Amino acid sequence: MDTETSWITTPITADLLRGALDLERTERGLRPHRLPARARAQCADGQLAMAEAQPSGVRLVFRTRATAIELDALRTKTAYEGAPPRPDGVYDLLVDGRLAGQDRATGGNVLMVDMTTGSAETRPGPLGTVRFSGLAEGVKDIEIWLPYNETTELVALRADAPVEPAPESGRKVWLHHGSSISHGSDAASPTSTWPARAAFLGGVELINLGLGGSALLDPFTARAMRDTPADLISVKIGINIVNADLMRLRAFAPAVHGFLDTIREGHPDTPLLVVSPVLCPIHEDTPGPSAPDFSNLSEGRIRFAAMGDPAERAAGKLTLNVIRDELSRLVAQRSADDPNLHYLDGRSLYGEKDFAELPLPDQLHPDAATHRRIGDRFAGLVFTDDGPFAA
Repeated sequence: MDTETSWITTPITADLLRGALDLERTERGLRPHRLPARARAQCADGQLAMAEAQPSGVRLVFRTRATAIELDALRTKTAYEGAPPRPDGVYDLLVDGRLAGQDRATGGNVLMVDMTTGSAETRPGPLGTVRFSGLAEGVKDIEIWLPYNETTELVALRADAPVEPAPESGRKVWLHHGSSISHGSDAASPTSTWPARAAFLGGVELINLGLGGSALLDPFTARAMRDTPADLISVKIGINIVNADLMRLRAFAPAVHGFLDTIREGHPDTPLLVVSPVLCPIHEDTPGPSAPDFSNLSEGRIRFAAMGDPAERAAGKLTLNVIRDELSRLVAQRSADDPNLHYLDGRSLYGEKDFAELPLPDQLHPDAATHRRIGDRFAGLVFTDDGPFAA
């Protein structure tokens, strides 16, 4: 902490946070969650627990005259045995809606994962501080977007002027659920994940339920969406179902119906968009599961391969093309009685030509440039005057 600045400490409370569905009080501070406690209690899966606690789309939002701001946070960063350290998570500072700074927290805990055995161990570390200074004089609206790829405990917020909650923006709230691609995968920063970029372009407030590895049609996720106030809703379904080899076609169709039925219980007339998977060549016609290749782990590279057999489609195993056909059919069937239900083929966001130009580095996840492209495409197809989320 800069001891020469006259700091004012402001308690971090729910009215300073957006994008979280629950806040957990810890020994040190406040941990944002993207699933409510009831949902978290219904699943013991470690992957989901890690994903929902990584605050993709969660941000501190306040109004102040401050020219200097500090945020103490305790992060938990994931690392992999035998691999070089992954990049630190980025905090994005927005002033009056424009990116004005970036910083990274130091210290923190490390969740060390051994991908060859599946074991994990948390190694504790010290508190870190994120600093932004040299801000313009005068009243301004501040947003601090938290890293999408680190669990974050918010400990203290300091500024050199009083802080108050920002007024509601009046923008529509967009609630989105998807896989690690929606979560952020390898985007450059929290405001450049494709949902965040699309939200900025569409002029909406984002609640991002992109859950890495965990877009699995879980009923508790559907209930969380049902109970979350929203003006626009989208669900991106498919890739995790395939790469987890979770279910067969017989179970998939009823699961989609049940997921949508639950959302509709709380949002009977809200525009609801079903998005099928973007192109992923290894799983277009080959079922899962996906398996990592560790041969280049020491160089920091992991690539994935599809381990299924295309012939297994006859027994009901799912591929991305099978899922797209089924989602298109189900939405067409349901939309006869639900005019606010829409379908978008994910290949219109990222397709064969895009893969030729911007291939998926690990065969599953897009890079930073591809996130920007998907966000731009989504906004251009969905938030335009003739799109399903038209103003």
